[in-house]
Amino acid sequence: MTIARGELPADVANRVDQFRNEAIAVRRDLHAHPELGWHEVRTTELLQRRLTEAGLSPQVLPTGTGLICDIGSGDTCVALRADIDALPVRDGVPSPYRSTVEGVAHACGHDVHTAALLGAGLALAGLAKDGGLDRRVRLIFQPAEEVIPGGALGVIAAGGLEGVHRIYGLHCDPRLEVGQVGLRTGALTAASDRILVRLSGPGGHTSRPHLTADLVYALSTVVTELPAALSRRVDPRAGLSLVWGRITAGSAANAIPSRGEAEGTLRCLDGDAWRTAAEMVPMLADQLVAPYGVEVDTEVTHGVPPVVNDAGAIEVFHNAVVQTLGSEAVAATDQSLGGEDFAWYLEHVPGAMARLGVRPAGTDTAADLHTSGFTPDEDAIALGTKVLTGCALLD
Repeated sequence: MTIARGELPADVANRVDQFRNEAIAVRRDLHAHPELGWHEVRTTELLQRRLTEAGLSPQVLPTGTGLICDIGSGDTCVALRADIDALPVRDGVPSPYRSTVEGVAHACGHDVHTAALLGAGLALAGLAKDGGLDRRVRLIFQPAEEVIPGGALGVIAAGGLEGVHRIYGLHCDPRLEVGQVGLRTGALTAASDRILVRLSGPGGHTSRPHLTADLVYALSTVVTELPAALSRRVDPRAGLSLVWGRITAGSAANAIPSRGEAEGTLRCLDGDAWRTAAEMVPMLADQLVAPYGVEVDTEVTHGVPPVVNDAGAIEVFHNAVVQTLGSEAVAATDQSLGGEDFAWYLEHVPGAMARLGVRPAGTDTAADLHTSGFTPDEDAIALGTKVLTGCALLD
């Protein structure tokens, strides 16, 4: 790999370490007071207050939550992004800072992302005050990452990418041990759509399926054959996957129902193939149920495109990790079919997302993202802060 040029100032690590304990305290505060997408009022106020105390001028987004804050000046602008929303998941980990909101928790590590970016912003603000920042750095604290189609679209609509040269972000990964940062050029995450197929018919008795429309049989055909048909119409290298999560029909063993539904997700690692597949789904569903005399209504709710990391941005990430954490911290990372709305930024400017290792040192396994037991190692916060700061200075 060709590494990006440049060297970090010698005091960067010391500047970041000044805010280590504060960043952990912020993470614990956010963890105890999680807020769902578009409702991150307390979180936004906390960030706005602290950045203002640092002499900066954060601007709350027009949506009312989330904010943008520029540091320094110059023609070159590098953006660093963190998501601030929580999930409707129970916090199952007993701790002094356990979630105080029933059924809501930072089960995806967004509190870690936010604390790490705040630490980077404070360190960069100090550097700018001392005349050591020769560029503009934009902090993006984004709301509603977990809400389809994602709060990134609101940031973009508010001009959050105007003048931005590249954008960088981190995401917690419990598969990687703390101290490691996973890098990958190209597709990192998948596009993600929700598919809902509704069938309707006259209903009838199971002893006389020939006198009605056998809706359950037609629905089972959709469930089994629609993924298969798509796999033969889309380039297999695109990593397309249609998986059903809910099937509903009927309430009695001897009655053919008049309505039924199947709902699932369509995921794809290639943006063009994703758009083509989404257009095909209604057409193929119509064709599959045509022999059975039922009516079909198919809804495709578009989610996010795939995150496709820019090679140049990954070079910068690599250099930042090596200079701040050491070459042994660089790790390969697998592609994921999960969705991530950071992808919307990459539709407009080049950039990259890296995986921040949060599995406690010395352990072999850790609870996965989006589970009530997810527990990131807080040492990852300072490490993430150093890497983000490095990206801002080395781009």
